[in-house]
Amino acid sequence: MVNIYLILSPAPATCPHWLPNCIGRFLTLMPAKRISESLLVLAVVMLGLSLSVEADDQTRLAPEEIDFDRDIQPVLTRFGCNSGACHGKQRGQNGFQLSLLGFDSDFDHNALAKQTRGRRISLTRPESSLLLRKPLGEAPHGGGVRLKADSAGYQLLLDWIRAGAPRSVPNTPTLENVTVTPTEKILPHHGKQQLTVIAHYSDGTTRDVTDMSIYQSNEAPIVAVDEDGVVTAGNITGEAAIMARYSGHFAIFTGSVPSPGTAPPPVSLASDHPVDQMVAKTLTRLGLDSSDPAPEHRFLRRAYVDIIGRLPTAEEARTYLSNESAEKRTALVDELLNKPEYAEHWANKWADLLRPNPYRVGIKAVMNYDAWIRGAFRKNQPYDEFVKELITAQGSTFREGNVTLYRDRRSPDELTTIVSQLFLGIRLECAKCHHHPFEVYGQEDFYSFAAYFAKLGHKGTGLSPPISGSEEFIYNRGRGDVRHPLTNEVLAPKPLYGESTEIPEGTDPRIALADWMASADNDYFCQTIANRVWTDLMTMGLVTPVDDLRATNPAVNPELLKYLGDYLAENDFDLKKLIRHIVLSNTYALSSVPTERNAVDTRYFSRHFRERLRAEVLLDSVVQITGVPESFSGMAPNTKAKELWTHRIRSLFLDAYGRPDPNQDPPCERTSDPTVVQTLHLMNSENLFKKVTSEQGWAVELAKSELPPEEIVKNLYLAIYSRYPNEKELDIAVNLYDNKESEADALTLRRQTTEDLMWALMNTPEFVFKD
Repeated sequence: MVNIYLILSPAPATCPHWLPNCIGRFLTLMPAKRISESLLVLAVVMLGLSLSVEADDQTRLAPEEIDFDRDIQPVLTRFGCNSGACHGKQRGQNGFQLSLLGFDSDFDHNALAKQTRGRRISLTRPESSLLLRKPLGEAPHGGGVRLKADSAGYQLLLDWIRAGAPRSVPNTPTLENVTVTPTEKILPHHGKQQLTVIAHYSDGTTRDVTDMSIYQSNEAPIVAVDEDGVVTAGNITGEAAIMARYSGHFAIFTGSVPSPGTAPPPVSLASDHPVDQMVAKTLTRLGLDSSDPAPEHRFLRRAYVDIIGRLPTAEEARTYLSNESAEKRTALVDELLNKPEYAEHWANKWADLLRPNPYRVGIKAVMNYDAWIRGAFRKNQPYDEFVKELITAQGSTFREGNVTLYRDRRSPDELTTIVSQLFLGIRLECAKCHHHPFEVYGQEDFYSFAAYFAKLGHKGTGLSPPISGSEEFIYNRGRGDVRHPLTNEVLAPKPLYGESTEIPEGTDPRIALADWMASADNDYFCQTIANRVWTDLMTMGLVTPVDDLRATNPAVNPELLKYLGDYLAENDFDLKKLIRHIVLSNTYALSSVPTERNAVDTRYFSRHFRERLRAEVLLDSVVQITGVPESFSGMAPNTKAKELWTHRIRSLFLDAYGRPDPNQDPPCERTSDPTVVQTLHLMNSENLFKKVTSEQGWAVELAKSELPPEEIVKNLYLAIYSRYPNEKELDIAVNLYDNKESEADALTLRRQTTEDLMWALMNTPEFVFKD
């Protein structure tokens, strides 16, 4: 028995009916002071009343002070109460709403303790609180049973209610970061590992928060994780990142699952090239070997497609394949990088990322934008200068193409999302409304970054879709601010990480942003473009998606990604040098044919990954092979597909092969998967038939020439596959020319055979895919 004395003076003549409730509430609010093992004394003065009460052994002492942010929000997050599928959704669930993932503690505390007159918690009978009964399953709950009565989460909620459901405790230390132990481990198939998560606070204290953390694997089939932090390896070779998140902070565990048995060293990557050494290191750790080097004709075709966006001609292929020099690959790459087609091909890729819809922004503005992008690549402008010119653009949309970015994206929040994602690989869209669930960024970060664009001014008639034909001026108007959507606080411009620099009065804040962002010391900036170039060349990115760099989506080879970013910065952001460096590695030149020990690899670059040719590359190659140019509405004769300034220009071929939908805003998403429509188009296209059978076409030219059938066949194989036919292929093709028709029909049959063979070769995967 524990005696509790409530001493009040003077004693009441009668006990009001409301007094027990008041005392019960008061007991939960007042800290108790222990005098001895059996005596607690609380000195209370309440309305001149006095009362003494006895309590049994179940009476609890007041717990350690509980802070809502530090102690309760993690419980609500851990058990999914504030998730997007439950009460964290935009309108809540069944009349009860919490902020998503607990990003607004004031709102959440009010919803729990005050909303609907505090019906969700009972201070007089804490165990009867709806906040506890529903997740225990003692009351109807759409979310089902989420807590157990003997769990730490339940006990913490109960203690908080008993303590009077306080909002905050003065001088509570703040959470600085969390760590996970171990940080990495090689696991055998079906091996297990318990993770331990430790929270580190500003006062130097730590707390084991393993049971209150949330876990998620980015590759569950490789390494999965349960709600208690136990990771389990599957039987698929690879690596997975396990995110342990607690109260808006997270730590990463990397689990590696090697292929069983002993793998030979990846001999095809045995070189002193840094790219090969770093790839080989990962393959060795995972027990994978490398495929054989690709034959010369595959390297030739691959380099042409990747660097200048077309196939080699028959004569270019013949010249390269007959070259016996040990340095011929280096010479080829240097030659391709110096061709004018390099600029058009890579500018076309960037136009995809930046190009707006001309029906929204205006035809002249979009044409100027396209010309500015192509001009930058034609003069091989350093990438950092390219970005700085774009971010700080000002002037007329009729004269300065780069200002079209600000004609299309007009508000600071719109600009924040495109600039952060495109140039830093950071997706901030989530942080616009709440704390990013997989990143460290919250609303303050988002709107502080948006503040760089707050002083942006527009002068002119603005947009008037679907025409928007007027001129507009973009300038720094010298005023404007961005406010936090919850606190209404005016936020100063601040970068997402690192130190902010002071912005002199009267200057354009975008200049400070461009200097910080496009710096050689900014790893996100350097690595994002390095990853984009690597993805274009290797089909698969070091980080996928290509513009989503974050700790919870780590690179498959972090060392290599950092190296490539540093290499680009050290070489003055010259994209040509980075492309050259990658293409001349053994890794780039591997065959796509898997070995026994790397057939399971889909992302560690033990072999080359095949990819369907880009729509413009395919069409330009068809034009080159047939010798008949494509006619584009409103464009000059002999315009190549890669030179088009908008996707609005009609082309059934380009649409079939996945160019962006011009009705999207912005029109940047491409379809890269093969489809039945594409197959049928190559087989049945009237336009393609006309090119193959044209009187001015290459097929007729070959047929009318003095070349024997064997040479005609070789020319076709060189032009379409960049290789000579093998003996069997040559035999079959030459036999097609053998006929017993009259001499008068010989030329017609020779022409038909050449046309049929050309069309047949173009209707094969070897033509349609980059290998």
